[in-house]
Amino acid sequence: MGIFSKYHRFREAGEAANVNNVARFGEPAYSLFTTSKVFTLHKHIDITDERERVVYASDTKFPSLHDKTDIVDAEGNHVAHIERKFFTLHERHFVTMADGTQFQISNELFHLIKDITNIEGLGWQLRGNIIGLNFELYDRDGSVIAVIGQKLFSIHDKYCIDIYRPELEPTVIAILVTLQHMMNDRAAAASGSSSSSPSGNG
Repeated sequence: MGIFSKYHRFREAGEAANVNNVARFGEPAYSLFTTSKVFTLHKHIDITDERERVVYASDTKFPSLHDKTDIVDAEGNHVAHIERKFFTLHERHFVTMADGTQFQISNELFHLIKDITNIEGLGWQLRGNIIGLNFELYDRDGSVIAVIGQKLFSIHDKYCIDIYRPELEPTVIAILVTLQHMMNDRAAAASGSSSSSPSGNG
């Protein structure tokens, strides 16, 4: 348990905040949790609170080359639209918030075990630790906004996000959903690469 407390930040609803997060950043204002529904014709992600009430949901059109995704809140109000664009060396996700704010996130984050991605248009940074499946989100002044942890070995692709800046919640949720799509794309690409490898059968 100790190693996961230190290096792996995921927790279930109702559990105490991660000890490492608290030690570094203090107690979060609150936490939200995501669960992806599997075996459906389109990607659907529910974002729930500590009481497991759905506060946001995202749906992706299928089939969709550009991974067009829309996020709504519990009342059905539009929160954000996400689209994936392909470039020569990497893919880039464009996010448009309901208030018109736009920003971009690139999958260059996944070129290294540890890396920093600038969120273009916001001046924020997403700092990732792929081994621990942990990500920290910082504003342009270097203050923490949120900490994201992904559950290991989960068929439902669960995430926990400790939020330290509640006023930024809608944008944080859009980044969380985008990150989840990027992680899924990365896993699918790795799976496809390994299955096509001639040495795959040992």
